[in-house]
Amino acid sequence: MKKLKEWISIRIAKSPGPVVLSGIILANVILFLIAATVIYYSAPSDLEAGSFGACVFYTISMILDAGCIQYVIQDMGNADAGLVVFCLATVILGMIVFTGAVIGYISNWISAFIDKANSGNSRLSLSNHTVILNWNTRASEIINDFLYKQTKETIIVFAPADKERIEKEIYERLDDTIAKEKENGLHLHNKLSIIVREGETYSTKQLNDICVSKAKSIIILSAEITNNVCKFDYREQLDKMEKGNAATIKTLVQVAHFTAAEDSADNQQIIVEVNDDWTLSLVNKIIDYKTKANDEQKKKCNIVPIAVNRVLGQILSQFSIMPELNSVYNTLFSNNGAAFYAEKTSKSWKDEEEYIESAIKADNDIIPLTLMTDENGNVNEYFMTDTSTKHRKHFAQQADRSFAVSVNDDYRTARKNIVILGHNSKCQSIMEGFNSYRSEWQANREEEILNIIVIDDEKSLEKLNYYKDYPYVKKSVVADIYDKDVITSEIKAFVDSNTGDTSVLILSDDSAANDDMDSNVLTYLVYLQDIIAHYKQEDENFDPESIDIVAEILNPKNYDVVHNYSVNNIIISNRYISKMVCQLSEKKELFDFYNDILSYDDGESESFTSKELYVKSAEKFYNGLPAECSAFELVKATYEASPHDNKSVVLGYVSPGGKMTIFGSDLKNTRVELKKRDKIIMFSNH
Repeated sequence: MKKLKEWISIRIAKSPGPVVLSGIILANVILFLIAATVIYYSAPSDLEAGSFGACVFYTISMILDAGCIQYVIQDMGNADAGLVVFCLATVILGMIVFTGAVIGYISNWISAFIDKANSGNSRLSLSNHTVILNWNTRASEIINDFLYKQTKETIIVFAPADKERIEKEIYERLDDTIAKEKENGLHLHNKLSIIVREGETYSTKQLNDICVSKAKSIIILSAEITNNVCKFDYREQLDKMEKGNAATIKTLVQVAHFTAAEDSADNQQIIVEVNDDWTLSLVNKIIDYKTKANDEQKKKCNIVPIAVNRVLGQILSQFSIMPELNSVYNTLFSNNGAAFYAEKTSKSWKDEEEYIESAIKADNDIIPLTLMTDENGNVNEYFMTDTSTKHRKHFAQQADRSFAVSVNDDYRTARKNIVILGHNSKCQSIMEGFNSYRSEWQANREEEILNIIVIDDEKSLEKLNYYKDYPYVKKSVVADIYDKDVITSEIKAFVDSNTGDTSVLILSDDSAANDDMDSNVLTYLVYLQDIIAHYKQEDENFDPESIDIVAEILNPKNYDVVHNYSVNNIIISNRYISKMVCQLSEKKELFDFYNDILSYDDGESESFTSKELYVKSAEKFYNGLPAECSAFELVKATYEASPHDNKSVVLGYVSPGGKMTIFGSDLKNTRVELKKRDKIIMFSNH
């Protein structure tokens, strides 16, 4: 008996559900047998169906349907009152032991099933889906960009906590996009199936439950600190995160283990966000290890690291130099409309020039950009086109045209006057972006190509040694956000002492608490509007566009507020990373392409090899503005007229006021008439 008690105790502790179910079944079997036995021996001898089996049937009938007791009594004929009372008692007891217990157990099982599904403990059966591990301020933007694909996509978000908050953030973002695009005449339909689950992102069991090994792409986001702790703890956590993120490495190692399995899907994309050099170096070591693996494992997955601060630094520096690039990148980095695409070419080309010339002459509404090879030596063709025509077969030959233009071979970009207001964690990367631009464009110039002043608080300036390592930073001014007179007087003095336009880059402090996020940007904008109003008052012919305001914000909800200050170039920096992550999760080949266009050539290079996007003055780039023509004619004629060592591909143009036109589908029917103040958007070496 003692052994039986111990056995039952262990079973209850390990599997209470099955023990309870077994108890319910056993209790009901005993009830059926006892009731059937009593009826069998107590019923009159002339009972219609006098077998024991019939008595069991009577018992079950009464318990399942109490109304059946009437027919059971009738069948018994001369049954005495005691037997009738016993039948009634059996019905009542059966309602408790059978009906009540079974309903209770099933209800509890259903409730447990729902709770298990909500908690994310159940295993999913999926393939060819996208998995997002961790959650940060860029995550909802990644999902939002999938919306523009207008294809059915399954996205699994797997984060350590805050499932309800994440779901609310996702659907608010998607609903807002759908509503805004509807106002613009674009009817989007939410075809995304999104599942949010909570758990440990490096748990083998939980990663297996969301079918990581069968996903087409896995996006590992860098976890961010929730700044709802006291400012001292937050600063300490921030300093720790700047040194490195071991959690990202741990998650990547787990994911790489799954994707390397024999039964995993081939060619999975693993996109990893990194914010620091330590984490990036370890990610690259993991990639090196994977590339040294056997051929079978090489086919399993592609690991693509996105150095968030470095990329944003390059982007922000380019926008300071050419503010119009903000609108260009915002379009081309997205799945919405014209975009960058990459496909493997089936033809062999002598060189890139032969490929582009052949593609330009083709009737296919694409704009070819360049040829690049992947790590296996396979040639990929890169081109920008409209989404509606991206799958059209190309190279259908078209008759040549005689339209021609003349290009200024000695074109040089003008000196750039830039004011930097404020700071963030990307400051050093922004300066590296300026260094890269300067290394290419400073050659053979006596005058410094960049002319920059920085206005910031003393602590932030000290951190970068007052920008003394950058010879093009002419002055660093100590002023916090409240020193309005100092800030406005320094900007006025800078504008007055320099010829040409001035760009003002306003940085949003990404270490600020949630309540203060982007507040410094709005304050600086008020100051700048006062400066512009001052110049207008002094000179009614003053051109407000001579001061280009490039304002970075972190929270997309602040976009409309900033836009009310007549700022055309509002940079939602997190959104650029999100767009790139979304595109790279689908087209890994674009990684090298993006790296190329975001950096410039080394000044010591004898020839220009790196290609970038430029916004150049149409009046200065062409020897005489081209006559009115089609987009096709302009693209073809410009490429043919540009020098052999610096071929330029026109992608569109920007008109005064910031109105941008990107050439997409139907190039031959898109009319172009360039004006004196228009700027050409082009892809070229220099």
